[in-house]
Amino acid sequence: MTQDHPAADAAGSPAPLAGRVILVTGAAGGLGSVACHALAAAGATLLLLGRNEKRLNALYDALLAAGAAEPMVVPLDLAAQDDARFEELAQAVASQLGRLDGILHCASQFVQLAPLATQQLKDWERAFAVNVLAPFALTRACLPLLCGAPDASVLFCAEAHALAPGAYWGGFAASQAALPGLVHMLAEEHEALPGLRFNLLIPGNIETPMRERTHPGETRAQRRPVAELVPLLLELLGPDSQGRSGQVVRA
Repeated sequence: MTQDHPAADAAGSPAPLAGRVILVTGAAGGLGSVACHALAAAGATLLLLGRNEKRLNALYDALLAAGAAEPMVVPLDLAAQDDARFEELAQAVASQLGRLDGILHCASQFVQLAPLATQQLKDWERAFAVNVLAPFALTRACLPLLCGAPDASVLFCAEAHALAPGAYWGGFAASQAALPGLVHMLAEEHEALPGLRFNLLIPGNIETPMRERTHPGETRAQRRPVAELVPLLLELLGPDSQGRSGQVVRA
């Protein structure tokens, strides 16, 4: 399903992500769906990972209707997986697509903002499973493919409170607070591979269902359209970000 020849955009210029295969978690979400359309328009073949198969299929249809390369749909609840399942996924990517050039980690599990005294273990367990354990395990399983790519980028996404957890942010912020350290470690451990990079994106106040839940006091006028992130996403997941690794990027 990858392309043998570079695709071109409407102006006839080579598409910046032509021939690349990129896995997107939380693909049918507010940020993920916009990212998928942008990455596909830039020439990438996508793996659409999420737990809502109906929404993934709708995204699949929309991408095909827009002229994108045929994506692969991967229905998966990140909170209910283990190393073996992620390794099976990586093997399926290798056998069916032959390569992997990037991962965009958009999936996120929200824990209702509340005092720590009222939050429960089960809420924290799912938040940690989706927000940090699954991104780590999925990335680890895909490392052989990523290391074998001539130019690959892994981009994690997190809410700003991952950098400065505050009162009432509880399990949501605590789980995402592990991501800067994870990105730093991955970047350092792969310094010998300049074509492979790992970065963390803080999208900020964008108009998504998740932002509505985390910041219910904001109005829509205070939020930016997700589409404003598209140039930055293409930069960080494409060749323009070569040499940048281990960074926290605020949009």
